[in-house]
Amino acid sequence: MADYDPQPGRVPHEDLSASQRRADQTDLQTGLSGVAGMVAGARGVRELLRDVAAFATHAIPGVDGASVVLLQSHDNPLQVQMVSATAEFVGAIDAVQYDELHEGPCITCMESGRVTVSGSLGSDDRWPRFGGRVARMAVHSALSVPLMVGHHVIGAINAYAHTRDAFGDHAVALGSQFAGPAAVSVHNAQLLAGARERTEHLQRALASRAVIDQAVGIMRSRTGATAEEAVDRLKRMSQAENIKLAVLAERLVDEAVRRARARHRP
Repeated sequence: MADYDPQPGRVPHEDLSASQRRADQTDLQTGLSGVAGMVAGARGVRELLRDVAAFATHAIPGVDGASVVLLQSHDNPLQVQMVSATAEFVGAIDAVQYDELHEGPCITCMESGRVTVSGSLGSDDRWPRFGGRVARMAVHSALSVPLMVGHHVIGAINAYAHTRDAFGDHAVALGSQFAGPAAVSVHNAQLLAGARERTEHLQRALASRAVIDQAVGIMRSRTGATAEEAVDRLKRMSQAENIKLAVLAERLVDEAVRRARARHRP
């Protein structure tokens, strides 16, 4: 039996034929192949999450809608960074869970690092406010699988179904097999996005520094000031006009260029 947190007092009955199990395994392989084929470099993290959620609907049997969520922090309550859902009703459920009530299977899953299952949300005592709300939306089953990198939870995959007891040991096992490679792909996308952001920040900083150095040179040539005096004067001008130093420097450089062109114009 798969190791997970089921709804207390509720054991789903599974009677799957060999052909159904083979078909589910084929769907899982399709989902895994899709995740393995994703290249994060050309897309953002949000686009990648959308694809992972779509592949999850194929990899996990019995799913009517799925979502993938990324954690921003493990504070109490948990802070969610990003969510991508395959259906509008899933987005509505996730909004209730993360933004309004701060309770539900995904939150429990990310706090414990264990797969969490409910077969009748309306009668699940673990989330009395969430369960009732979602049951009134005609959604009765939930399966949340943590996205783990090493021993750290970075997010979760959520699967929802309109029927009761949609997710048993078989679905848990397939979902867990899918979540491992999915977590690696998502984590790699996060690392790449972070590296890209740092590179862009450094490039902007270097460009700003180059413009400021040019403005200092212009100020020295006009006033005969030392480099330190020119920098201090630029800072005072920046504060007096309430604009960033780099913006002021760029304006001075542009003005100097316009004057030089005017002098050389026939």
